Amino acid sequence: MIDYIKGTITQITPTFLTIETGGTGYFINISLTAYAKLEGKSDFKILVHEVIREDAYQLFGFADKEERDIFRYLISVSGVGAGTARMMLSSLSPGEIEKAIIGSDVNILKSVKGIGLKTAQRIIVDLKDKLGKQAGSGEIFAFADNTKREEALSALVMLGFAKSAVTKVLDKIIREEKNLTVEDMIKRALKNL
Repeated sequence: MIDYIKGTITQITPTFLTIETGGTGYFINISLTAYAKLEGKSDFKILVHEVIREDAYQLFGFADKEERDIFRYLISVSGVGAGTARMMLSSLSPGEIEKAIIGSDVNILKSVKGIGLKTAQRIIVDLKDKLGKQAGSGEIFAFADNTKREEALSALVMLGFAKSAVTKVLDKIIREEKNLTVEDMIKRALKNL
């Protein structure tokens, strides 16, 4: 799986770019969000997500990890494909999408072309917990904390702990102290599991 491509941007439009590395030019689909960040740059390391289907092989590019993470969350929802996720990221920033999902704001998601009521509701139901909403408390974690939380959660689950137990412990730890590193979160969680 390709994680990123570092090279020279030889062509860029609001919907795609071509990046050359090692004599090969890669056609990469991008959102308007990525376009705004990449326009005018020549050499760049673009984060990539591959979509491999029976009839197509596509690359989707992102200027930063936050955008790629939201894209990956979105395409995990049934009925939301890579094209729809890219359209959402072209219409809204990753932070706006996250805030709309955590805040259960169906109207913001419906404002995106191609997203109807049922799809917006499904996105909220499927992703609300994954994006860091603490059930019952109404507290919203910052995206950076959520990324660290997801890394710590993944590591602890790989160590054999139950995901539900780990989630509760990590959320409690983050509520008590927000500026912890992933390692600190894991160490504290291990003491409480």
